Amino acid sequence: MKTNVAVFFGGRSVEHEISVISALQAINAFDKDKYNIIPIYISKGGRWYTGDCLLTIANYKDLKALTDKATEVFMRPEYGDFNLYEAKASGFMKKQKIVAEIHVVIPVLHGTNCEDGVFEGLLETIGIPFAGCNTLSSANGMDKITMKMILRECGIPVVDYAWCTDKQWLRDRDAIIADVESRLGYPVIVKPANLGSSVGIGKAANREQLVERIDNAARFSQRIIIEHMIEQLKEINCSVLGDADEHKSSVCEEPIKTGDILSYEDKYMGGSKSAKGMQASDKRIPADLPAEISERIQHLAGETFRVLSCHGVSRVDVMIDEKDNSVYVNEINTIPGSLSFYLWEASGLSFSGLMDTLVQLALRRKRETDRKTFSYDHNIFALGPGLKGGKMMKK
Repeated sequence: MKTNVAVFFGGRSVEHEISVISALQAINAFDKDKYNIIPIYISKGGRWYTGDCLLTIANYKDLKALTDKATEVFMRPEYGDFNLYEAKASGFMKKQKIVAEIHVVIPVLHGTNCEDGVFEGLLETIGIPFAGCNTLSSANGMDKITMKMILRECGIPVVDYAWCTDKQWLRDRDAIIADVESRLGYPVIVKPANLGSSVGIGKAANREQLVERIDNAARFSQRIIIEHMIEQLKEINCSVLGDADEHKSSVCEEPIKTGDILSYEDKYMGGSKSAKGMQASDKRIPADLPAEISERIQHLAGETFRVLSCHGVSRVDVMIDEKDNSVYVNEINTIPGSLSFYLWEASGLSFSGLMDTLVQLALRRKRETDRKTFSYDHNIFALGPGLKGGKMMKK
């Protein structure tokens, strides 16, 4: 019997279109002799749709026409109900029709409301097997401030940074500017704390630019991080596959950037209007690095994956200061663009093999989770006439 795999993509995120590209790549990579693939598109308004029309990238040019063709669906937030239901009730009793029974979920969602634990929490509530990080590790990996706090505490090198909320920035900008200038100096990189794909990122070489960049980052996020900028910078990426206890690192890649920082266009457009996702960007695979530096990056990528309790496939982005060859972890992408298949192909694992591994990891975690104790069979309300710490109501 084939395994029914639901691939979720889209979402209420500024990285919506990137998610669509990544998901269609993943769907095409699945072994159709082993898996029935159920595409589930989450619109920018948060509605869920399924149907074969979602499998053609050209259809996304007109989103209204696309969703009119597709079938709107939903899942009930009920533990153990793995059915996908048609949203429109039908029949005399006005019941929701079951569209499919889902065995495994593969989230290919990027950005806020998707990759930050929000969607993962829903899946954990239902109890369905899914690939990728759980709610906690997704949230910690998505927020660059929390992530750096955890990594620094665990002895993993990160650059010096400052952070603030958008409200703090409005209220205390002079103090924040003074802190940045005294502790970090210029230049710095300003980022929304919980976005990926280089959205909202900017370099600041002076106070005027710092104000401008923080104002811009605050458009996208309530939390803003300001990082010391390495001027003699080489950026390297490494993917990690497995779980916190058993994982392996891919070969390293060096993305080719067109400016001081790797832009959205560098990552996803590759200089042209392409639907190839991260595969389209220019890169060196494997990166041209001394063996000892490659090994250190692979080790730090694995350690980052481990201390954040990650699962599935992630990509860890690191920075090398070419002034002294110091290596710093920049961030982790818990659902990487194109799922980093190109790094695993260069490491000897096909895209189809990567997707098969993700399914097996999801099923294994479900078996392990089901062996844990979450509740007791007895009802404490039935054990006696009263409860400590509370008053019983009398009629």
